[in-house]
Amino acid sequence: MLKNDRILRAMRFESIDTTPVWMMRQAGRYLPEYKKTRAQAGDFLSLCKNTELATEVTIQPFRRFDLDAAILFSDILTIPDALGLGLYFEAGEGPKFRKTVRSLADVEALPTVDMADALDYVMKAVTSIRHALNGRAPLFGFSGSPWTLATYMIEGGSSKEFRHTKAMLYSEPETLHALLTKLADAVIDYLSAQVDAGAQMLQIFDSWGGALAHRQFVEFSHNYNTRIVEALKAKHPDVPVVLFTKGGGLWLDTQAYSGADVLGLDWTMPLTRARSIVFEQQKELTKLHKKLHKGIALQGNLDPATLYASPADIRQHTHLMLDDAYAVGEKTGYIANLGHGIQQWVNPDHAKAFIDAVHEYQL
Repeated sequence: MLKNDRILRAMRFESIDTTPVWMMRQAGRYLPEYKKTRAQAGDFLSLCKNTELATEVTIQPFRRFDLDAAILFSDILTIPDALGLGLYFEAGEGPKFRKTVRSLADVEALPTVDMADALDYVMKAVTSIRHALNGRAPLFGFSGSPWTLATYMIEGGSSKEFRHTKAMLYSEPETLHALLTKLADAVIDYLSAQVDAGAQMLQIFDSWGGALAHRQFVEFSHNYNTRIVEALKAKHPDVPVVLFTKGGGLWLDTQAYSGADVLGLDWTMPLTRARSIVFEQQKELTKLHKKLHKGIALQGNLDPATLYASPADIRQHTHLMLDDAYAVGEKTGYIANLGHGIQQWVNPDHAKAFIDAVHEYQL
């Protein structure tokens, strides 16, 4: 039994007593207790694969903050790892793969795997975290988007230029589409398995969607995200889906057609404009489907660097964000968050200042 369903109510445009809030990467390196647990595990991947410790780090921020949602502690690159690319982490360099996918032969060589089986450690963590939460707040499962996963698989790790990925996009689009199709199927399987294991909400991280040109965003990212949402809604109609495209504010009108219940925003998009856009798209969707289309909620979007300011300034910036969120439309349909993950150098007391400022804001 959920003791706090505030975030679910906001997603459904129901009345709320205060604005729900959580933070991307809320279980992470800015917390001393997280660093201690990670050291105990040995390394990041070992921490993800240890059910007890993955549960512990997911719960840790709840001991400090009044959060309205938990998110599975894992990594977005578990799917490529399950496909045999050999995920590993270099100190100070982030994730890398031992193999890359740069040809049609490479794509065709990728195995078809049952994600619930191949990533059983993730499913065990979901079930364990759900049990440990004991109804304190609902639990997010998550995955990277096909486009974002593809960039890592093609580049072999993080990239700023996406040289190999974009070369494939423009010179061998059919190869990239073949990879994205495989990944979309895997994401559907993976997220559905997380729901079966106990996840009550889902978020798709299209972290590198904003690196695409506008036409290519629709063809190589949005269309696949839409297909995933449609499949998930067919299997789990009551499980809300959040779609977060970093750098995707310009395409909010397009993303409104994804079928997602909530669209996540980074800090570059004014919430007043975002609310107006989704409200207009709601009217268009109502015309298109000849039935009233429910509202599309928004999530975000405080600049994570704001948390380096003083608590008083954090409070001021947070309240300005909330003023924007509620300037157009009802006092619901909105979830406060950062515009991306909390940074590792942030003082935890400043994160608390943000969360408390959200809850004290009068609707």
